[in-house]
Amino acid sequence: MDRETGATNRRRQSRSNIYHYLYNAKDFCSRQSLSRDLGLSLPTVYQNLSELMEAGLVRDSGQQQSTGGRKASGLSIVPDARVAVGVSITENRLRMAAVDLWLQELAYQKTEISTGMDLLELGAFLAGMLERLLDDSQIDRSRLLGVGVALPGIITPDGTHISSAPTLRLRDASLDGLIRGIPYPTYVENDATSGGYAEWFKRSDKQSMVYLSLEDGVGGSILFHGVPYVGDNRRSGEFGHMCVEIGGLPCKCGRQGCLEAYCSASRISDNLGITLEEFFAGVERHELNYEILWHDFLRHLAIGINNIRMALDCDVVLGGFLTEYITPYFPLLKEYTAAINTFESNADYLYLSIFRKHMVPLGVALHFVAEFLDQI
Repeated sequence: MDRETGATNRRRQSRSNIYHYLYNAKDFCSRQSLSRDLGLSLPTVYQNLSELMEAGLVRDSGQQQSTGGRKASGLSIVPDARVAVGVSITENRLRMAAVDLWLQELAYQKTEISTGMDLLELGAFLAGMLERLLDDSQIDRSRLLGVGVALPGIITPDGTHISSAPTLRLRDASLDGLIRGIPYPTYVENDATSGGYAEWFKRSDKQSMVYLSLEDGVGGSILFHGVPYVGDNRRSGEFGHMCVEIGGLPCKCGRQGCLEAYCSASRISDNLGITLEEFFAGVERHELNYEILWHDFLRHLAIGINNIRMALDCDVVLGGFLTEYITPYFPLLKEYTAAINTFESNADYLYLSIFRKHMVPLGVALHFVAEFLDQI
């Protein structure tokens, strides 16, 4: 490496360090604190901040803090300098969220979809709804980093095909038809993997964890210190298809007794023909049929959680839109889980997701945010 290249790399690294410091800052941040905490000279800090401000990525926050003499001006990133869109496709819903660099939601849209659509039809519908979201929320396309698409299926290692997606009734299907109408960078990932990564990204402890997603289907992801473990065939975290009841309820995968057959939103909506809101209102009214189903749901969920804890011995985080309704019953779920654990008398390793809403769209949008942060 020649001297000029080395100097350029050092300048780039200094700029990156300054931006990441501001991105992660929880307290007041000034030019002086940047210089002190990053070990950079004030002229270096001023030069790099000038470049970041010119690029529209950093701004004076307007805050001031007294240092005993002249007040120091605060600094912050410009969160909406870049935007990413995340799309979650389920059996009968299309959910879209536009987020800024802090994963703050700028716009959200939910649309019912026909279960009879093929991937080409779904792709055309998705592209149209995406443009509507961008128009309605007045998002500048030049700031759009990309569009992440998450779905409940196993994606091939090369990212070109869905090898299996039972709830979408897809097998060995090319993703080209789904994304060809989107004129922006795209990324396709499993929904639970996306949700798990977002959860880990926002957790302060950054420990290893398992994410268990409860939506129309049941899935999950395993993250060892932030690195997803996907398995030899990209099938790790398919917790929905572990057996929790021999010869039990039929699952859409063709087997019986899967966790997904007992603990998915589809079990409630399909079996009873009502909405989740109607079901949980019935549970609160102590309607017997609803209460019996719900306690059966929680007991089978406890079996699945305990199996995961026994196998991987790390925190388990529950996510997905069903967790919006679980909060009042979370102590009971922990009680059921602890009662069948061989080694522990409590379930303090079990958590509800930081994101109670729109976890999957935010998670798959995070792919482009993380890519941007890596390249800054």
